[in-house]
Amino acid sequence: MKSNLDHDDTTSPAMMTIYDWHTGPYPARVRIALAEKHLQARIRFVSVNLWQGEHKQAAFLAKNYSGTLPVLELDDGTCIAECTAITEYLDNLDGAPTLTGGTPREKGVIHMMSKRAELELLDAISVYFHHATPGLGPNVELYQNAEWGLRQRDKALRGMHYFDSVLTRQPFVAGATFTMADITVIGGLIFAALVELEVPAQYAALNAWYTRMRERSSVKHWVAMSEPGQARD
Repeated sequence: MKSNLDHDDTTSPAMMTIYDWHTGPYPARVRIALAEKHLQARIRFVSVNLWQGEHKQAAFLAKNYSGTLPVLELDDGTCIAECTAITEYLDNLDGAPTLTGGTPREKGVIHMMSKRAELELLDAISVYFHHATPGLGPNVELYQNAEWGLRQRDKALRGMHYFDSVLTRQPFVAGATFTMADITVIGGLIFAALVELEVPAQYAALNAWYTRMRERSSVKHWVAMSEPGQARD
């Protein structure tokens, strides 16, 4: 007879690997999604050092040719890049999507708002960081266009204005519930803080929403993990 401590490998969920960097704004999106889904126990994390350019080296490019983080690797060797794709995969593991929507309408609206958050906020701040600041340093930033970076900074500020207007009408970015779209905006504001791009005080709805988001246990988990001296996984 088996004791309660016996482990049956045939029934345990398959482990997955995530390649990321613990303070990265894009990896933060997936780490927050994992915490929302309570899937941390099924993940092993492998650090890819952004500051040393490990994400641009051959070993990592073999897993993701675009050289971006994070990347999810399944036990069969399949690699899934892009935060949206990873979140959609994770959201469907238990057959009960909560972050990417259940109905066609929900899925469409959530995907639309998450894409807007990428284009108008997160990616714009990324361009500003890589082009108009020292970025990841001269060994990684081989080409910079400061004018383009500053234009994208201004685009991000316009994106903040847009999401402020959205959040004056509804409690979350895609409607009545917390979704992947909220996580994408959170990622954008994490990046904004890293580059010291403040959300203007007059955007009261966006600021109030972000205050609420920082009280979520999933976001608190990421904040605690990313603080200096804390474990990276």
